[in-house]
Amino acid sequence: MDRLGLDGAVLGLRPMWACPRIAGQVIPVRLRRARPGERSERHLGTAAIESGGPGTVIVIQHREHDQAAGWGGILSLAARARGVEGVIVDGLCRDVDDSREVGCPVYARGATPMTARGRVVEASSGEPINVGALRVNPGDYVIADWSGVVFIRADVAERVIETAEALATREAQMAEAVRSGRSVIEVMGATYESMLGEAT
Repeated sequence: MDRLGLDGAVLGLRPMWACPRIAGQVIPVRLRRARPGERSERHLGTAAIESGGPGTVIVIQHREHDQAAGWGGILSLAARARGVEGVIVDGLCRDVDDSREVGCPVYARGATPMTARGRVVEASSGEPINVGALRVNPGDYVIADWSGVVFIRADVAERVIETAEALATREAQMAEAVRSGRSVIEVMGATYESMLGEAT
């Protein structure tokens, strides 16, 4: 992404348990604060789960309530049953133990015991959202692991993959050089600092 001059990293999103790395196409959901007495036609996130499956990641914009959860245990169970790769919440989640027990990876800004009921409703599903400072669209790609979360626009995904593969090959060669006994100063000083500026 750096080599191509693209933004994509979102800071502050972290795994809620010892999650595996997840990757897939984004199914966006936007939540908002509920108005007094408001009732939603469906529970938040359920439409995204029903449209999801293997190769998809549910990504939730949840910025309007800083105490209530935007995801919970029953949703994790349902998402796992559909084969969804995982969930990313730009906000808080709950029922972390339940998500861990069913094996549903959840990345979020933190956890809370407070339910969404009566506090948060779904504003949209399958439409563009904002995550951090990024605009994220349906069908964009996302990768999340213990280092953080990176979004890749669908229209540049092929170029990003080609560039990432080239960099991974170069880093594998560098690692092998270090294992063979070459000085890490020599290996990284001669190659690493120039990698981002080189053409693929």
